[in-house]
Amino acid sequence: MKRLIIVCEGPTEQEFCTEVLGVEFAKHNIYVEAPVIKHSHGGIVPWTTIKKQILNHLQEGDVYVSMLVDYYGIKDQFGFPGWEESKEIVDKTERIHFLIDRMAKDISEQYRFRFIPYIQLHEFEGLLFSDVSAFLNSFEESEFDYAELQATAEAFQSPELINNSPETAPSKRLIAAIPDYNKVVVGICVAMDIGLEKIREKCPLFNEWIERLMK
Repeated sequence: MKRLIIVCEGPTEQEFCTEVLGVEFAKHNIYVEAPVIKHSHGGIVPWTTIKKQILNHLQEGDVYVSMLVDYYGIKDQFGFPGWEESKEIVDKTERIHFLIDRMAKDISEQYRFRFIPYIQLHEFEGLLFSDVSAFLNSFEESEFDYAELQATAEAFQSPELINNSPETAPSKRLIAAIPDYNKVVVGICVAMDIGLEKIREKCPLFNEWIERLMK
């Protein structure tokens, strides 16, 4: 069985990797471990800190290592490889491809073939817009603004393109539409109800990542 470690930004991503990816990947003989970034307190930390953890895992031996962090939370001072150069790339999908390539090249060649870098555009919560009807399994229609979630989902070509301003990031839209939204509990329940297949269908960058993990 292939062993895969996915270093996660926080508990939501950790639960997603364990409960959604882990269950599906087990069918393909891939065992998933999902540790949270050390010293993060539930957020992103400088690249040097993440890189150190990634290298520690790669040095364990016969293991592949990936990561699940949100583009939205990365700050300039975190020093991600190619970060300043990436700002010149207008197309956000190509920007993520560029950053992924730069992160890979920042890992020693002896480990690079077992490292599968990834940044989620714009944040994990965007994936939940792949099928907003799934929220009806967790809430009554009277308990949240379902129409607003529908309108948001229909306004963008892909959930990954729902923008990343402080006011309109996917997580902010969910909180505005659902007063009782709980990121970890509800977010994972909704992701499970949507299903990995639908999320992959709607989110091309995420789908590329899953394909790389399954190779």
